[in-house]
Amino acid sequence: MASETLWYGSGLHFECVQCGNCCAGPDEGYIWISKPEIEMLAEHLDLSVERLQSQYLTRYGPRTSIRERAVSHDCVFLKKTDSGRGCGVYSVRPNQCRTWPFWTGNLRSPDEWKRTARKCPGINRGKFYSFEQIEALRLQDRWWQARPAEVAERVEAIYRQLDRQLDAVRTLRGGGCDGCGKCCDFGAYDHRLFVSTPEVIYFRQAMGQDGLRTMPRPICPYLQDGRCGAHEHRFAGCRIFFCDSGVSAEIQSELSEWVVGQFKELCKELGLEYRYCDLAKVLKTEK
Repeated sequence: MASETLWYGSGLHFECVQCGNCCAGPDEGYIWISKPEIEMLAEHLDLSVERLQSQYLTRYGPRTSIRERAVSHDCVFLKKTDSGRGCGVYSVRPNQCRTWPFWTGNLRSPDEWKRTARKCPGINRGKFYSFEQIEALRLQDRWWQARPAEVAERVEAIYRQLDRQLDAVRTLRGGGCDGCGKCCDFGAYDHRLFVSTPEVIYFRQAMGQDGLRTMPRPICPYLQDGRCGAHEHRFAGCRIFFCDSGVSAEIQSELSEWVVGQFKELCKELGLEYRYCDLAKVLKTEK
């Protein structure tokens, strides 16, 4: 439907203030959760799916809901925080929670939006959402696969910032990577390469499904004739690690902490679960 025909066609403002009201009673409700989300939640809590279902979930016909507390009707994962209340499983919260307050019912009319705002103090303040952004959230159902192109673009921007910092270090101290390829032999170097969720999405976008390779040996599968065959799209760990003495371990550690912080913030902003996984495991999964 065209934006001109809807009352929120010019956009709306919303900024979560971490009040927890949308997770709380007193009214009884449902917190729908899909099978993939159940599996991610179980992994996040280090529980089996069966244990998660018996402790925290309830079936309603063909659908599953997160349980509410018996008296208050608060979500069982709503926790007290220093600033008030917050979600105890925020990084893997289900789609229903992620799309609040841009639900079809809340957007039915200006009056419905105002009614919702009486409970949610974040409505009509803070960040501006265009009509297109609102509709993308309203219709979103598979958040864990959402916006790979946007994620890839943001990761590329972080890599550019990282490369600029690395160039500054090389200019001041000399040294740096000469592309010898020795560090790509993880077995010989006795180390493992860990990569973050946004980097995996970026790499998959850049290389394409046909460009993904498994890693049967502790050597990067993109090492070709002593050179990196995916150098332009290499991970942050590859960009930061130098085997010469020109770039100290302290500097490499500082850069690693900075870039990890950037990726964590990106995950928080885009609603992605942050993971930091061994490259071998990632390539096996992606392929």
